[in-house]
Amino acid sequence: MAPEPQVDAVQDRFRRDRLTFTFYGSFVIWGWVLYSFNPSVTLLADDFDISLAQAGLHGTAMAAGGVVAAFVAPRLVPRYGRRVALLVACAAVMVGTAALVAAPSLPWSLSAVLVLALGGNMAISASQPGLALHHGAAASAAVTEANGVGSSIGLIGPLAVGLTVAIGWGWRPAVAVTIVIAAATAVLVSRQPVGGAMTPPAHQGDTLTAGEPLLIGSVEALAVAVIDPTDPHDDKGDRRALNRLPAWCFLASVVAAIALEMTTTYWSTDLVREQTGAGAGIATATTAGLVAGMSAVRFVMGPLSLRIPPALILVAGFLVSIGGWAILWTATATGVAIAGLVVVGIGYGVQYPMSITLLIATAPRAGDAAQARATLAGAVAVGIAPFALGALADAVGIHSAFAVVPALAVLGAVVAGAGGYLVRAGRS
Repeated sequence: MAPEPQVDAVQDRFRRDRLTFTFYGSFVIWGWVLYSFNPSVTLLADDFDISLAQAGLHGTAMAAGGVVAAFVAPRLVPRYGRRVALLVACAAVMVGTAALVAAPSLPWSLSAVLVLALGGNMAISASQPGLALHHGAAASAAVTEANGVGSSIGLIGPLAVGLTVAIGWGWRPAVAVTIVIAAATAVLVSRQPVGGAMTPPAHQGDTLTAGEPLLIGSVEALAVAVIDPTDPHDDKGDRRALNRLPAWCFLASVVAAIALEMTTTYWSTDLVREQTGAGAGIATATTAGLVAGMSAVRFVMGPLSLRIPPALILVAGFLVSIGGWAILWTATATGVAIAGLVVVGIGYGVQYPMSITLLIATAPRAGDAAQARATLAGAVAVGIAPFALGALADAVGIHSAFAVVPALAVLGAVVAGAGGYLVRAGRS
């Protein structure tokens, strides 16, 4: 029987290694999917001659894939190991992408997106707890940077779509690049030996050495799990922590962050087209401003999260995004809209990685269970938010519909602040 893997020694600095970069591959895949396909949804609607609400069903299909992944990943990882789970995820991404770019109709494309989202969410669900497990005290920096890497690669996605549309090829060739990225990631994963955070089969949950807490942030650590030294393999106490109020607060901030990001990447193209008169290719490319802001702040805030309380950074992210929304919503020129999207991206960039890091920190020996809960809740947000905003836009116009964005951001700021306060106060 294989020995139980142990968490890498808690570090006071963030040190990257081959395993770190292997896990980053999952974020590269998902970043390209989100930022090449999501801005293409309105173009797909034109191709199929369907309404925005119908096009928004791709968000529902993406959510369905996330729901399936939320149930599959936390079972696949323990039973077959993290490496096998990642390889299966990469295969699903390649199959789903191939079907999507070949889709002749809406039912076909919806089915393809479901498979693609299943693979992408499985990849993230396996990699994100793996990074937290591997980097210990530097988990917030590792997870934030991983998301930054993904969004940085995704920065090219809208530009690629804009280019292929402008030269008459349509959006499909840009999205097809996902297949190449997933294949390259699968090669890296297959060369990574099993052990440590690349957990082997029959692993019964993420474990810490008895009495060793996982600290998130080096100053005012916001999450410390109490571990029973008499039974280091019993994670029931950590799973119970997921049902306490701080965990629910951070789960709610995950949902708000995902809903904000998905609705903006889906529909900001249409808003820019309506408000500024920009052509389809240019309007799609403006999404790069959002991704640029997200990427830049993640590389800055990753290291800073080891010195500044992550919950404080999270609240600030929601507030900054409201300011960016105000610029975008009132813009009548393409340049101003891009500036607004950059500021929105700066706010969005810290929201998801800080939320998920704090959620996982509430129960470090149940990291995969925490990630599964976040994947499921996030999938619900993905399924409802883009479709709801698209349907609202059909009824009242895209400009009026976008007024829901600051309301979501306020909700996110409130629950994030409450979660941070409860952890500092030692309340459950």
